[in-house]
Amino acid sequence: MSAAQTTLPPVLAGPILRRAEPKRLALWLALSVEADVKIQFFEQDNILAEFSPSSQDINIHQLKCGKKLHILLIDLSFNDALPRDCWIDYTLCVKTQDSEIWQDITEISPDLLYPTHNKLGFLLPSKVGSILHGSCRKPHHDSGDGLVAADSLLGKLLENNTDKDENLPAWPSALIMSGDQIYADDVAGPMLRAIHSVIDQLDLPAETFEGLSVPPIETSDELYQHRSSYYDRTAILPQVEANRDLLDILFGGVRKPVFTTDTAHNHLMTLHENLLMYLMVWSPVLWRVAQMDCPAGLSVENQKLFADEKKILDRFVEGLPQVRRLMAHLPVAMIFDDHDVTDDWNLNRQWEEAVYNHPFSKRMIGNSLSAYFICQGWGNNPDKFDTRFIKDLHTALDAPGDEDHINFIDHLLKFEGWEYQWKTEPPLIVIDTRTRRWRSESSMVKPSGLLDWEAVGDLQEQLYGKDSVLLVSPAPIYGVKLIETIQRIFTWFGKPLLVDAENWMAHPGTANSILNVFMHTKTPHTFVILSGDVHYSFVYDVELRGRKGGPDIWQVTSSGFKNEFPKKLLDVLDIINRWLYSPRSPLNWFTKRKRMRIIPRKPEGHADGRRLLDAAGVGLVELDKDGRPCRFRQLLADGQFVGFDRMENHSRWQ
Repeated sequence: MSAAQTTLPPVLAGPILRRAEPKRLALWLALSVEADVKIQFFEQDNILAEFSPSSQDINIHQLKCGKKLHILLIDLSFNDALPRDCWIDYTLCVKTQDSEIWQDITEISPDLLYPTHNKLGFLLPSKVGSILHGSCRKPHHDSGDGLVAADSLLGKLLENNTDKDENLPAWPSALIMSGDQIYADDVAGPMLRAIHSVIDQLDLPAETFEGLSVPPIETSDELYQHRSSYYDRTAILPQVEANRDLLDILFGGVRKPVFTTDTAHNHLMTLHENLLMYLMVWSPVLWRVAQMDCPAGLSVENQKLFADEKKILDRFVEGLPQVRRLMAHLPVAMIFDDHDVTDDWNLNRQWEEAVYNHPFSKRMIGNSLSAYFICQGWGNNPDKFDTRFIKDLHTALDAPGDEDHINFIDHLLKFEGWEYQWKTEPPLIVIDTRTRRWRSESSMVKPSGLLDWEAVGDLQEQLYGKDSVLLVSPAPIYGVKLIETIQRIFTWFGKPLLVDAENWMAHPGTANSILNVFMHTKTPHTFVILSGDVHYSFVYDVELRGRKGGPDIWQVTSSGFKNEFPKKLLDVLDIINRWLYSPRSPLNWFTKRKRMRIIPRKPEGHADGRRLLDAAGVGLVELDKDGRPCRFRQLLADGQFVGFDRMENHSRWQ
């Protein structure tokens, strides 16, 4: 490519604060050069801890992804625990291999600092007073960005630390990102163009495609230059002849790829495309050297689409300094959902057999999962990944497409351990609903359960002895009954892919198992379930019968950060759902799960009985000292708060 050779700054993205505990802290950082790192922690002006390259308590995995891309996974252990409930400043300095000068990262990127502070910082609350959560951040969706609003909220909290505003929450204990941090299967043309130009500038090695049954494309360099690389990747993606009826409906009768998404025209394929996607949705730095010129050979229609998408992306990029600042000041917990890899990922046995039995589609899934591990998975729980795991990753990165890369993907696809728990109060438990699925034994096309029985057993073991928990399930456990009924009807006709039939109640085994977990006498009395996925937001209070004194369950769904459901369609579904499933409706008897009472909450400003909020933003849950939620709000992308009011008169037993 002919990208202008602009000097790259040493820091490309981050720092991102990941798992944070008094005696352990993980950080993520992307550099353009090999460098040493020095980190100091302060309470006011007193040094609490200092880590230099020679420190025994610092463990840095410096992943060389290419000549000018080095991703650092930084794991710090503290001899003396960091204090809770007070502000902790930190500095992070880098020294490149050809320099003797340490550079503070905030001198390189001053926009990392809030106006009221001269250092980076964070807080470790002894009890969770509030939590930010959400999912689904699509850069080219024409809306604001909830993460920008979250950053503005932190700025207000820092300004009001001595004069408490009752409208403001306590400092959030974490930002929980419950899936679809990237859309690997739905990429704007200008975004893909920018990624390719940056891959060229970072001098990343080509990925080979030998033996993958790709049309005559031998390397990633050839892919990026291919005539079908922009808006026509469905011509390159693996093809399938099975399930013709489904493909006819989805793609108008044209022979189409294994992947079931209808937005696959710019689907990410290579390891470096996936890696760069993360850097470019988390940081503004690489956008300053990226190209977004329209590729040659596009149709008139696609040229117009490219121009329209570029206008939206330009606005998205304007907010990235704030997104980067947010993630440097708040511990960020993450888990994948389907779009981090591809739409309908592991939806049913038929999908799995089609995708994993084709070498090219298997490579694509493996590349997305590799990028997820590097950019998301490791920081959730570094202890899950031993020295051998990291060593195999290093060798895979040396020559993408060779035998070590293939072997690493095989290992990733078999790995069980993406779920994790953080030692907050109440504890944060995050489950993996994508790779530990309960496959249907009666039909290949029926949706798989979101957790198999072993995973449900593991979850129940984690819950024993706890009074209350924050439970992260990417898909809502308690969803909208009308939409679940529509999904059930399409599944009955053998078409679950048409309606994304992935809900907890779609598989009887999983449905009964998770509800039995809630009913167990040794599991918590208080569950706050945090979910995303669906592109609208809602809150339900759930009360179960059959157990004295509880449990009390709140289903809190916030989606998306930067994505929304089609507004007119959601309005219609919300109204019909209210009519068909009113408290006295006989339809409740045909869709009952267990004996439970569901009390919906109305978004402020909506008509009585409505319960779905369709607006990009970020969820905000505030808890009392006993770990019970006391206020639910959605912080919209424009900075407004929308609360959720309990509608006792719309409650129903089912």
